[in-house]
Amino acid sequence: MLVVDVVLETYDVLEFTAWPIAEPSSDRRLVLSGQMSPAEVGTAIAVIFSYNRISVDSVRDLTADLLDEHLAEAEALIAPGGLCFRDTTTHVQVAPGCCFGLENWRDWWDVARGQDLWLGHDPTPQLEHHDQAICLRQSDQDDSQFIEIPLNELPSLLISAQQQLSSFLTLVQQWTTNTAPSLTNRLVAALDEHLRINK
Repeated sequence: MLVVDVVLETYDVLEFTAWPIAEPSSDRRLVLSGQMSPAEVGTAIAVIFSYNRISVDSVRDLTADLLDEHLAEAEALIAPGGLCFRDTTTHVQVAPGCCFGLENWRDWWDVARGQDLWLGHDPTPQLEHHDQAICLRQSDQDDSQFIEIPLNELPSLLISAQQQLSSFLTLVQQWTTNTAPSLTNRLVAALDEHLRINK
């Protein structure tokens, strides 16, 4: 069975102390979904703020003004991570490469339309088109470790990714309402826009 997870890399929050976050997983990836704990949502927000170099020393720093100042200067919110594809039968997974970014996840729709896509590097995901399927492998895996995704199944996987992101956004709204209420609407709108969740 083919599965897609939306993931964030959590390396940027190894020393984070501004608010409670979850213990990192062994692979330093956090799966975004509607099943996350408040601490995991806090981790995701910490990753996004840290990766965008939005300085926060405590939860009191979480304000709409701080976010607006960053967006006025950088004009974007980006996030380390992306789509991680797994084959639950063969146990092969292909993780997102560095510098592709979660904000680029909708570019996978170009692949569904038969186009090629640069997927980042280190470890570099490799994509090849074969008739009515794509073959995915990680550059540090041997040739037998790959995932084959029929092109007609890719849209449903991408719809699943969008649903996971939308459910995550609902949890962000709940977390921010409880943690930094004045930021809630602005942060939800910014994540929705810049990570292209529902747009």
